[in-house]
Amino acid sequence: MLDQVHWRALGTNAHLLVLDGDLPAARAWVDELLDEIDRTYSRFRDDSELSRLQAQAGAWTTVTPLLWQAITTAIAVARDTDGAVDPTVGQAMRVIGYDRDFALLGSRHGEPADFEIRLAPVPGWRAIGLHAPERRVRIPRDVELDLGSSGKALAVDLAVRAAAAAAPRGGVLVSLGGDLATAGRAPDGGWRILADEDSETPPDTAGEVVAIQAGAMATSGVTVRRWRGADGIERHHLLDPTTGSPVEGPWRTVTAVADTCVAANAASTAAIVKGDDALDWLDRQGRPARLVATDGFVVRAGGWPAPLDVVVA
Repeated sequence: MLDQVHWRALGTNAHLLVLDGDLPAARAWVDELLDEIDRTYSRFRDDSELSRLQAQAGAWTTVTPLLWQAITTAIAVARDTDGAVDPTVGQAMRVIGYDRDFALLGSRHGEPADFEIRLAPVPGWRAIGLHAPERRVRIPRDVELDLGSSGKALAVDLAVRAAAAAAPRGGVLVSLGGDLATAGRAPDGGWRILADEDSETPPDTAGEVVAIQAGAMATSGVTVRRWRGADGIERHHLLDPTTGSPVEGPWRTVTAVADTCVAANAASTAAIVKGDDALDWLDRQGRPARLVATDGFVVRAGGWPAPLDVVVA
């Protein structure tokens, strides 16, 4: 039997599917984990561990295992994507107006316009100091971390492991904002996924559907998380680290598959940032991907299948 539930978590929509397992137990374990993640590395909570670490910028600070994992994962992603996905974009995000939970960005009515927005390249992931034996981290005073991209994907990977304990003979799928990972046995025909640029789209909506037997899938795009800043300019949340400004490129959405959600998200986000170089980079990475151009034209790369075929990550 396939059971499912959906709710809001970490500022986005969460979905949990359990095949031949205990859905309430899986939901409880996922909820507990996501709450810990929110308290650990949300940049929108003044009381999060990340915010406390940021307040000690310039000093070496010992962090918990979870924050250490989130930061080192983000740095590994930055290294593997040649800096295209960089965790030191925090200040740039704040400067362009993404300084609160996305659901609250529309609450700026009456705030004074700031026409002194100055965009600049981000400091870069190499600026972060790490001391592994004692889990110590040093953030330079002029650097702000944003673990949102790899952090959400890491949350998916950790959540699916937690949920899998509730279905030892079955399987589970966890999705956060459209980024998903699976564990255990897949349903007959695989986990059917609607390839859509908006994770809020109902899964039974007409559109391109693929199925995965195992692994993870992630989608990045510039069409959904958009807002109009205090200066009247509309922006989105995917930044080019070389400029500190929202990406302007040929792709509006990229979906990729990999063994883990962290790897899939790194590929999909990096492809958006790399723009014209994305196809060659994805080919070198061996990543199947589905890219949607700004005019809606779909490019399937790296063996991405036709609709309703099966992908084995």
